[in-house]
Amino acid sequence: MIGTEAAYLEACSLHRIGNPTHGDSIELSKTELDIDNPELRILLHKFFLSSFKNFEYHRFTFSDGNPDMNAVFRYAKDYFDNGTNLHLTSVQLASLLHERSSHPQIKPGDFFVASFSEIHYEGKAIRALGLFKSEQKQSFIKTLENGKNFELLAEEGISPEKLDKACLILDHEQEDGFRVLIIDQSNRGGEARYWRDEFLNLEVVKDEFHQTREFMNLTSDFVKLQLPEEFEVNKADQIDLLNRSVDFFKKKEKFVKEEFEQEVLQDQGLITSFQTFDEAYRQSRELDAFTEFEISSAAVKKQSKVFKSVLKLDKNFHIYIHGNKELIERGTDPDGRKYYKIYFEQES
Repeated sequence: MIGTEAAYLEACSLHRIGNPTHGDSIELSKTELDIDNPELRILLHKFFLSSFKNFEYHRFTFSDGNPDMNAVFRYAKDYFDNGTNLHLTSVQLASLLHERSSHPQIKPGDFFVASFSEIHYEGKAIRALGLFKSEQKQSFIKTLENGKNFELLAEEGISPEKLDKACLILDHEQEDGFRVLIIDQSNRGGEARYWRDEFLNLEVVKDEFHQTREFMNLTSDFVKLQLPEEFEVNKADQIDLLNRSVDFFKKKEKFVKEEFEQEVLQDQGLITSFQTFDEAYRQSRELDAFTEFEISSAAVKKQSKVFKSVLKLDKNFHIYIHGNKELIERGTDPDGRKYYKIYFEQES
């Protein structure tokens, strides 16, 4: 995890990137932005850094192992190593991004390049280079005083609450392609791939965060998709298994697959089904198989949100199941209506 609260925004440049397929040009500014205004600095700090929380780390990839083949890595390395002027670096990056923005669905936008110091990572204060693209404009109303009257103006601007695309390159582990965090709000085909794959050329760092997240996703998909296909289970049974899985990850510091199977799945038939699903899941996603790893508490906190413990009954009731499954029973009355019977000791 990184700490950005004390980060200092050193410099920032802004350019406008169009889509060359649509005949849109690139507009390059001649100088860096003036960011001396304290209120503006606060807004920019929030806009640039507040979204970087519990994320997977990525690293730059190189064709044939040659770092010079990855232009973004090369520009970042030159900036960190040689003190290259930020604005020059931003022009190089903006030109590359314009070149890579040829997919028909890619939107034009404002492209910021910013440099930071005092980013805290693994107990050290390090530098970082940030790349940010804002594609969505937000309408707002501006009030103006005209004598004893007021006027209203409708204007459009960038919301400091949301980033469309972002990349934070940490000056750390350069020989392994740096450590990089990314944000991309796109989720459609080529538009979603161009930022990470075509512009940045990144791959996930297979650390404990990645391993924890992937195994929790695998478990969630098994319980929701495979379990009902092979076994007679109801939603309460599924939620109970998800809850046991989350508890396992919360209580353990190290993951051992055999322990997980015995303590969470327990039934041998269930374990065999899970092992088969595990193998097929990893093959289809080209994931490495791993049986032991250190558990990332940050990943557990993030992924616990997908382990929903809510039992939804038509549109009338939501039952939150957090504990002993034996205290809830499912049945059907003589009229064919389904019901749940719940046992409790205290009401609040």
